[in-house]
Amino acid sequence: MTLEYHGSIQLVGSSQPTVALVGDDIMLPCYLDPSMNASDRTVEWTKHGLEPRFVYVWRDGGELESKKNPSYKGRTSLSIHKLKHGDVSLNLLRVKLSDRGRFRCFVPDISETLIELVVGVVSSPVIVSIQKAEAGVTLQCESAGWYPEPELLWLDAEGNLLSAGPTETLRGPDDLSTVSSRVTVEKRHSNNITCRVQQKIINQSRETHIYISDDFFTAPPGSAVYVSFLIILVLSVLCILAVIFICWMQKRKASYQLTSCSRAQRVLLYLSTV
Repeated sequence: MTLEYHGSIQLVGSSQPTVALVGDDIMLPCYLDPSMNASDRTVEWTKHGLEPRFVYVWRDGGELESKKNPSYKGRTSLSIHKLKHGDVSLNLLRVKLSDRGRFRCFVPDISETLIELVVGVVSSPVIVSIQKAEAGVTLQCESAGWYPEPELLWLDAEGNLLSAGPTETLRGPDDLSTVSSRVTVEKRHSNNITCRVQQKIINQSRETHIYISDDFFTAPPGSAVYVSFLIILVLSVLCILAVIFICWMQKRKASYQLTSCSRAQRVLLYLSTV
């Protein structure tokens, strides 16, 4: 958007948003058209919704630091050399997520223009879980710390989309999103699987690859049930053996007591006859 104030001279910005990632050094474009020396003029850069609203002020041949918002101290500047040629673009260092929004470039008595800054945050996805399943292998992929919110896709070795479960999204108090998704991979999908996280607004994507060895697919169907059956069978045998041992011990003890009682009776009978 450009508003004209002074004759045919106007400020020209960009009709497309400026896109940056957190930590980038960027330039917000703003030019006088036709070109003219702007070093002796006042140039104001402000941001919508910011208080104090000034991110940079050039006045009387120098920067007016006293008006600058503290969050932009040491991060904004103009090129003195370019000012002489009508280039009043703002240099912004170490972009923060809070910088996103609409900036206003204004030269009093001439023109103003608005520039939209889109800031993105990205992170690499990670395979956090690999589990055998009846139909193959179930994978879980997660990527934490995205802005704006991205989408998560699963692809096979040929780049074909795989049918996966719904993407779960958690948004933190810092506005950053964590996305995760599960997919069950069958042998026919090939062994190379890709988890891709992408954000079209900032034109960014990150992906991770995993190779699934054939061993994960060799387990026969129902193998988990078979293993469980074996465990139950072994435990049952151990319990039976324990019961047999306890009964044998009790029988042995009873037999010993009976033998002791018979000996005592024979002694008493002998004494009675003496």
